[in-house]
Amino acid sequence: MSLLFLNMGEGEVMVIVLVIILFFGSKSIPTLARGLGKGLREFKDATQGIQREIENSAHAVKEKIQEESKPKSEMLNEEKHS
Repeated sequence: MSLLFLNMGEGEVMVIVLVIILFFGSKSIPTLARGLGKGLREFKDATQGIQREIENSAHAVKEKIQEESKPKSEMLNEEKHS
């Protein structure tokens, strides 16, 4: 059975894991993984925030366009009823 992660087989993945353990040591790997997880979470939150800002801006522009495309008579009727 081979892993299909970047077309690597089990042997290659094991060598990479072994090198990581030898390089960082088994005690510091959880700390590194935790830091990596926090970094990825912050990146995801930031991208979601940017996406929300873009959607809000697009919604505001859409409302502005719809408001400006109304005929003058409709706008006058709305002002009289307000």
